[in-house]
Amino acid sequence: MAPNSSKFLERFGYDLLLGSIVAFYAFMVPYTKVEESFNVQAMHDILYHRQHIDNYDHLEFPGVVPRTFIGALFVSLLASPFVLVINLLHLPKIYGLLAVRIVLGCVVLSTLRFFRVQIRNKFGLQVEAFYIILTAIQFHMLFYATRPLPNILALCAVNMVYGYWLKGNSYAALSYLIFATIIFRCDMLLLLCPLGLEFLMIKSISFCGALKRCIGVALLCIGLTVFIDSILWKKLLWPEFHVFWFNSVLNRSSEWGTHPVHWYFTSALPRSLLAGYPLFLLGVFLDKRVLPLILPVLCFILLYSKLPHKELRFIISSVPMFNLSAAITANRIYNNRKKTFWKLLYLIMLGLLLISLGCTIITFLASNENYPSGYALKELHRIGRLSNSDEQWVHIDSFSAMNGISRFCENDFPWRYSKEEDIPLKELRLRNFTYIVNEHPVIDGFDCLFSVSGFSRLRLHIGFPPILVVTEPKVYVHGNSENMDLLHKNWPGC
Repeated sequence: MAPNSSKFLERFGYDLLLGSIVAFYAFMVPYTKVEESFNVQAMHDILYHRQHIDNYDHLEFPGVVPRTFIGALFVSLLASPFVLVINLLHLPKIYGLLAVRIVLGCVVLSTLRFFRVQIRNKFGLQVEAFYIILTAIQFHMLFYATRPLPNILALCAVNMVYGYWLKGNSYAALSYLIFATIIFRCDMLLLLCPLGLEFLMIKSISFCGALKRCIGVALLCIGLTVFIDSILWKKLLWPEFHVFWFNSVLNRSSEWGTHPVHWYFTSALPRSLLAGYPLFLLGVFLDKRVLPLILPVLCFILLYSKLPHKELRFIISSVPMFNLSAAITANRIYNNRKKTFWKLLYLIMLGLLLISLGCTIITFLASNENYPSGYALKELHRIGRLSNSDEQWVHIDSFSAMNGISRFCENDFPWRYSKEEDIPLKELRLRNFTYIVNEHPVIDGFDCLFSVSGFSRLRLHIGFPPILVVTEPKVYVHGNSENMDLLHKNWPGC
């Protein structure tokens, strides 16, 4: 048994480590935000409404631009056996959300495993080990791994691209990148172009061969997304083309905020890579194999920097390759740690790794407080059910819907929910709502029953821990002032 256990740990130990961290993040922070809403609602509808497309959430709340259902369909198919068991046990639907998130995390980690195996084959066991250490102590990659963002669905394909790139199969790498571009994220075109150019320059592909492969794969992907998404959106549609037109041609993404051109290099990458950031930059000078690997990815970020609207998740697909460069550097420093100059670098590297772990813990604690409306609705379900059998209508405002509440958070009868938008506060009392989950502390005609705090800022503290997470009330739950059964309950108060 001992040799078998040793072989199992040797083969899957890294996967168990990363999987445990991913599962911890998912269970500790089960709720989702607005960026994930389309795929979360789509997975809910596929699993619970199935073929009844008229009941799907996206037909009532289509969002700014349409998104593809292909990722949601794939994850829902894999998660459906677990959701079936959840339904048979009559568990709340929030367990269904955890199921789809854990399944998505497994898909991300399986593609990351493929990349990691190629790292081991090309650079050795020690580089692989440092790669795992760097990935484990970084927050954003593993935290986002279970969050159904288009960027994470594209990341699955990009991990395969990186793996086939190291394996020397350039045509397969291009095929996966075209798939990611056409189906999930049109901005992957900014990685496809420099990577394809590098393949041509090093003659790992021919121009004619690449052209044939790219056109063939592109046509298949376009056909797939148009066929599936046209059915579910009930109109002829290629979703990512609409996204490309909205973001790149009309340049309307800037309506959601802008950052300076250097923001990815001075804010997003340092936060996502932590200790890996200086290590990956140093790798360019320490190992001649690094520059050809990170140059196309650097070009991707440079090109992306020209778009004024920036978010960390937009460039998360660059993190695995930058971590490889950082792991190569860490391995070089470790192997030379007994030499005088390298010993100093080794001590600095250990310090950076410890600081990274501390930053990850603090970021997790802050993120744990960033989904207040999900916890508010959970508490309302726990203590708010009335003795009579009448329907209890809960109105959820836009702020609450964007900060933790999805269809997976809803309960069955007698609970009913409204996400109707743009209702003036003064008009709410004229509606037949039992409860209101809202960002406003005072609403005419309703009594504030309790509030839930959310992340506000970080504060330096003399002592341990040196940094504290400061919260403040973010979401308020109100009850109808005319409902006596409701007011007789023992509410925490606001």
